[in-house]
Amino acid sequence: MPVSLLMFWSRSFLLNRSFLWILFAVNLLGTIYGYMWYGDQLVDTLNNHPLWRIVFVPDSPTASLFFTAALLFLLFPPQSPSRPFRAFRMIIEALAVVTSVKYGIWAVAMIFGGAAQGDSLVLQDWMLVASHLGMAIEGLLYVRFMTFGRLTAVIATLWLLMNNTMDYRYEIYPWLPSVLRDDIAAIERFTYGLSLFSCLIVFLSLQHKKIYWLKRTKRQS
Repeated sequence: MPVSLLMFWSRSFLLNRSFLWILFAVNLLGTIYGYMWYGDQLVDTLNNHPLWRIVFVPDSPTASLFFTAALLFLLFPPQSPSRPFRAFRMIIEALAVVTSVKYGIWAVAMIFGGAAQGDSLVLQDWMLVASHLGMAIEGLLYVRFMTFGRLTAVIATLWLLMNNTMDYRYEIYPWLPSVLRDDIAAIERFTYGLSLFSCLIVFLSLQHKKIYWLKRTKRQS
């Protein structure tokens, strides 16, 4: 019997503990690889910038780190958490979703933007395209199971906007294909716009989440 694609959207599939552990392992390994990929830029930043700027350099692996932490909340949901812990969880989850959507789309856009101007795509580029698309998709798939709301989504977006400002004010944005180095002003505008777009997408997802839980409550009553 053919498997319906809707199965991959279902709560039973997405919250299956075996699948969550696989997703956790993939995100954890991707996070480690991401920080390694940024290794040369991290060293360059440490050598040429104040130490505090290092926080704003590794964008995608930090987004993946947030999502890895958010998966732990799903694997080990706390019983009767304190208010500070709930606030902490909501902020981590909001950062996980908003940054995953933003940097997932951004990285793919930069790779194909470079290709459009003559940059050759190698196997690593296609692996990065697949992994970053996966970041954006998993964020949108899991938003309905997370506890954060619009306020924390706004806080996460403010973090993105601050990160953008640090990147382009101090020139610590991710290293780009050489063919894009004369397009920094346009990329900066695109990056700010994508941050706001990501917030909008997450807001729409939260609205869908509200409708989803209302329908689920009605079916159970």
